[in-house]
Amino acid sequence: MLVQSVNEKHMLVVDDEVGILTEVSLLLASSDIQNVTTISDSTMVMDFIRTHQVSAVMLDWMMPKMSGSEVLQSIAADYPEIPVIVMTAMGDVETAVAAMKQGAFDFLAKPVDPNRLVASVKKALQVSDLGNQNKILKDYLLADKLRNPEAFEGIVTNSKKMRGIFQYIEAIASSRLPVLITGETGAGKELLARAVHTVSRVKGPFVCLNAAGLDDMMFSDTLFGHKKGAFTGADTARDGMIATAAGGTLFLDEIGDLSMASQVKLLRLLQEKEYYRIGSDLLLKSDARIIAASNVDFAALRAEGKFRHDLYFRLCAHEFHIPPLRERVEDIGPLVAHFSQLAAEELGKSVPAVGPGLIASLQQCPFPGNVRELYNMVHHAVTCNETGILTNADFGLKASIPKSPAAQPALDADNPFLAVFGKFPTVLQAEEYLIAEAMKLTNGNQTAAAEMLGLARPTLNKRLRQDRQ
Repeated sequence: MLVQSVNEKHMLVVDDEVGILTEVSLLLASSDIQNVTTISDSTMVMDFIRTHQVSAVMLDWMMPKMSGSEVLQSIAADYPEIPVIVMTAMGDVETAVAAMKQGAFDFLAKPVDPNRLVASVKKALQVSDLGNQNKILKDYLLADKLRNPEAFEGIVTNSKKMRGIFQYIEAIASSRLPVLITGETGAGKELLARAVHTVSRVKGPFVCLNAAGLDDMMFSDTLFGHKKGAFTGADTARDGMIATAAGGTLFLDEIGDLSMASQVKLLRLLQEKEYYRIGSDLLLKSDARIIAASNVDFAALRAEGKFRHDLYFRLCAHEFHIPPLRERVEDIGPLVAHFSQLAAEELGKSVPAVGPGLIASLQQCPFPGNVRELYNMVHHAVTCNETGILTNADFGLKASIPKSPAAQPALDADNPFLAVFGKFPTVLQAEEYLIAEAMKLTNGNQTAAAEMLGLARPTLNKRLRQDRQ
């Protein structure tokens, strides 16, 4: 029996023939199925399951001492959540029916086709993983507690939406499937990617690659590396970031900017967990978990044929969206206090107090740059402040407009709003007008209009669709 850490999740293979155990464990290892443990004595199975975390079991039906039928009945009674695959030389229908009635997840007849065996195990592990996630999420809904609060200490928030994301991250932490994080620029995608890495407790490092602006050659070289002499200037070999991230996490930021050629290479890496360095014909394996992030609208990109459907569905095995700062304004106060302290420490100044009305004014800002924009605003305000109290003036803001209805003051005759709207417009009215004018000036070119408005193209596309509804 191969002995491993009690804290690891085990794929357990049970057979009284040692040769079969060796063949199966090697096959599973070559198919990137980790933590395979083998047992040749069927009487030891239940003791092992009681003292270790087991994801799935592959079980021979005909064994001395304790038959596969007896072991299956014990597992089904005490640990019904563990999928059990029955494997036997008796390929008759009666044996298969008996095994399935007793709760077997799948039935394989010897000699087993290797592809069929690997597919069955992967499906069993996936079912086990989903069941584990559902259990964790159910526990969170009932207890509303985080198991690893230290992993999120660097993220300042009072938002229930953000706490829900933290809980989801803990639920998917044990999975090695890819994670897709979406959200606007500056919302904190890299911070949450690091949290996924931390909660997963993998041994390898967290490696970050920003794909924005990389052509296919640069992307391939940076990610996969190259062999010495692969191209002009390749004087030394390069391992690439996927090798650096071995046993850990590879974070691919701005994934929506990848060229189609690069998307094909990334798809192969996700599907096969294999890659080639540039100029090399040596096939390499990767065990790094992939976390991808983007601020783009993937539905729009896929509709336009700019992002592969199969790659998207590979990436979003687990997916969550980070709400923009304007949708979690309860975080603005704590963030201002946190950023003020950071800026004051950096500048060697006393931490300024937050003046009355400032947070209310900031909560009315649209924050297209989200948390990153707020950080820059606070840093600038603390740098320029001389009074020790941060006010609207330090942020270039006017006093917050009271929410209670009040008579609207008359506009001057030369006020430009009067000519366009006939009154002082709401933010929504002004936004609709600016978008319409930008689209008119650019003859409907969304990319040019978005640049003129200072918006990301997907954001403009989303607002245009909202206006049409």
